[in-house]
Amino acid sequence: MTATAPPFGPTPSMSPMRRPLAAAALLAVFVGTVFGLLLGGAGPASAHAALTGSDPQDGAVVATAPKEVTLTFSEQVAMGDGSVRVLDPSGKRADTGAEPRDLHTASTVKYGVPLHAGLPDGTYTVAWQAVSADSHPVSGAFTFSIGAPSKTTVVVPTDQAGGGLVGTLYGIARYAAYAGFILLAGGAAFVLACWQRGASARPLQHLVVRGWMTLTTATLVMLLLRNPYTGSGKLADIFDLDGLKAVLDTKPGAALVSRLLLLGASALFIAVLFGAYAKREDEREKKDLTFGLAIGGAVIAAGIAGTWALAEHASTGIQPGIAMPVDVLHLLAVATWLGGLAALLVALYRTPDIEVTAVRRFSRIAFGSVLVLTATGLYQSWRQVGSWSALTGTRYGQLLLVKVGLVALLVGVAWISRRWTARLAADTTEAQGAGADADTTTSVETEPVTVPGDPARAAQLARQKAAVATATKKRIRDADPDRSGLRRSVLAEVGVAVVLLAVTTVLTSTEPGRTEEEAARASTAASAPTTAGPIAVSLPFDTGGRNGKGTVRMDIDPGRTGANGLHIWIDGPDGQPMDVPEVKLAFTLASKDIGPLPVVPDRLTEGHWTASGVQIPMAGNWKMAVTVRTSDIDQTTVAKNVKIG
Repeated sequence: MTATAPPFGPTPSMSPMRRPLAAAALLAVFVGTVFGLLLGGAGPASAHAALTGSDPQDGAVVATAPKEVTLTFSEQVAMGDGSVRVLDPSGKRADTGAEPRDLHTASTVKYGVPLHAGLPDGTYTVAWQAVSADSHPVSGAFTFSIGAPSKTTVVVPTDQAGGGLVGTLYGIARYAAYAGFILLAGGAAFVLACWQRGASARPLQHLVVRGWMTLTTATLVMLLLRNPYTGSGKLADIFDLDGLKAVLDTKPGAALVSRLLLLGASALFIAVLFGAYAKREDEREKKDLTFGLAIGGAVIAAGIAGTWALAEHASTGIQPGIAMPVDVLHLLAVATWLGGLAALLVALYRTPDIEVTAVRRFSRIAFGSVLVLTATGLYQSWRQVGSWSALTGTRYGQLLLVKVGLVALLVGVAWISRRWTARLAADTTEAQGAGADADTTTSVETEPVTVPGDPARAAQLARQKAAVATATKKRIRDADPDRSGLRRSVLAEVGVAVVLLAVTTVLTSTEPGRTEEEAARASTAASAPTTAGPIAVSLPFDTGGRNGKGTVRMDIDPGRTGANGLHIWIDGPDGQPMDVPEVKLAFTLASKDIGPLPVVPDRLTEGHWTASGVQIPMAGNWKMAVTVRTSDIDQTTVAKNVKIG
């Protein structure tokens, strides 16, 4: 539950009903404005690595057998033996079986797999699987042909990495881990910050302990499933000790082990919170212990949240040094808000003694959590989506919109809960103003029970009377319409929060929108038909000197990757051939950091230059820059982008 403004009660300038509405409207305007600015000016970044290129390309027909197959990715990936398999038309391995060679350059992530010599003509299938830097497995397949396409017995894999039964179990464990962390961290924070007497309430103790058990169990399951999840996909491989050892050497494996160690420390925290702290009666000592537990609990919670940030989306892409602490803050805010909601719901239904002041404290804390969620969520959206087209045209963006809608719904229900809290506070104030104790309407006195000669029977009767008194007290409180209304609204909040948690969990395992668009563009470029016609370009120029104006005409034939013939004509303003001292040409493919590739043509006749064997190494939108010099000091460069191959 959240509050749109911390104080309860009216102010001289605004009624209590209009004030939260105004604050909510202002927050909505702020969110919309910043969201638009961020998405409008987003730069390149990604996570969930995607295959952006290969040599040979998907569907390509090459004249001679290549010595190796190379794959280019948008982000860092981890590869091992068997990560890339090249199969001939009959399904036999055409690669040597060696581990992929790392061919990284400063700006390119590339791996190569050597092939056997003397491969016959036909269609070959390349199947690959890797683990991206954000811990998620990625896979795919494509074909190329030597000489001419042929029939093949190889079935191109269609299942995504991390799918099947193992993927389902891993996804359930991932969801359970988030839920456990929220209950553990949020429930403990609710006790320390909002209702310290709740440390002795059994229902709240059970909630936090179950959160710890859920997170611990889910972490162990994820650690065991990690090897088959990123590899074979076979459930039986959880017993593969070599695979488990390999997992421990990876970043996700180290994060899971670190989480287990931190959960050991959190077990000690829980023991103190519900043991010595719950029994402490001296206010000064309890205050000191509260401070110590708050600091220790915050450090442990931040450490556990960091195990997600260090191994998933926040750890890759742009600005990881900023993204990881932002992700930790985001997770802590989620746990404080949603975990506190769960604790409040348990307190309202299972413990009749919770005070209105505890609800008010949580309302203020939840409001701060919403502000943190808004700021950190906007930053994360910028990193993972980056454009309006990705927001509406990719699964990640669509899920993000659903999440935003659920958060808005949750804030709306929380505003209703705040109104019930305000009414409860008003009723309590009226009772105190009448000179009554806030709990006199729900207290039930019990007389001492004595049975001469039978103390055991007396104790039994006393317990029975106490249970009846507690039940009577709870029944009287449950009959309060304001308290019942608050319980219903908080229950609705928790229901929305469960759906929100499910959507958030799916988001963490979904390919970010920016990467999905990058992969789609690469696939479109790879499958585009090869241009087989000459390219003609005409560009006016002006060197600024005497007789410095004219037109450059260029023909590139056949206008595709490989060797090309080039002809350049220089015409004067009158359309007649114009002789100039020097003409130079350069090709640049900025998207792949290739070039400039210089070409110095030979003068054939007046106003006509030519060059043969001009090599265009790969298809793309090339920038052709022509430099024309008309005197010793007068020259200019004109350029145009053309699509080649």
